[in-house]
Amino acid sequence: MAPFYMLVGSLLLFRLLGFAGWAYFDSWTTSLRVAVALMFLLTASAHWGKRRPDLIRMVPPMFPRPDWIVTVTGWLEIAGAIAIVIPSASRFAAIGLAVLLVAMFPANVYAARHRLAIAGTPVTPLLPRTALQLVFLAAVLLAGWMT
Repeated sequence: MAPFYMLVGSLLLFRLLGFAGWAYFDSWTTSLRVAVALMFLLTASAHWGKRRPDLIRMVPPMFPRPDWIVTVTGWLEIAGAIAIVIPSASRFAAIGLAVLLVAMFPANVYAARHRLAIAGTPVTPLLPRTALQLVFLAAVLLAGWMT
């Protein structure tokens, strides 16, 4: 749920800053792009450090080298977070991040079905996780296509 809170909370904060006169956040587009970037930087941070073993366990056994997959997806999240805030790259970043979300979803399904935990907290059950994934996909695609 932390990525959802980051997305919604930072989007609201940035819009408030825009309404308060901070010109950079004077549009929904910029506010959403930066909120999406922060969400992906937050999720990428889990790919290293104490949460890493939990993420590796989430990778379904049919995939080889789960440690490598976790590392690569973390770097892709960082690259996408940077690119989504660059107007000329935002559409490409949105497509890449959307594909990444879809590609990583089997790990979320596996974790939910096997009742895994991240940092001692049980993962979100499958139905709410699917709804969250749709929210994340919508936010990413809107961030890439809003002008």
